[in-house]
Amino acid sequence: MIYIGSFLHTTNQQEESEEDRRHGEFNLLVDAASKDAALHLFRDRIRQFRDTTDLFEGECRIFLSRLLELDGISKGKALLTNYKSVAGDPLMPYIGCSYPSEETDGCRIIDWNDNRPEIDGREGHLFLKFEADQKGVCDE
Repeated sequence: MIYIGSFLHTTNQQEESEEDRRHGEFNLLVDAASKDAALHLFRDRIRQFRDTTDLFEGECRIFLSRLLELDGISKGKALLTNYKSVAGDPLMPYIGCSYPSEETDGCRIIDWNDNRPEIDGREGHLFLKFEADQKGVCDE
């Protein structure tokens, strides 16, 4: 099966200056035997990025916002993923659609409160957390 993990993240939240604080989103894609295997591979890859790049530097929290499971990809029709619509000010909530189609829009409302995302009014699930001076990873 093909798994697409959609993630939200915060980085450098220990900094006092607003321009040093970052939040964003990213996706990981993997061909795995099961959901649990995919989640394990996602964790491993995020750890590799943490160790070899500046993408997840400092204090960092990563939230799994959606996990898509596909048994294949169409060769005759492109698949639309990760549609995002932002209204006005960047501090405002936004609507994100990871897998919209004619059958369903798959949209969710995402809002940030106290450096934690809320997805459709529910608190986001913390996937990984890094401390500012920590090389390793701990799950909350």
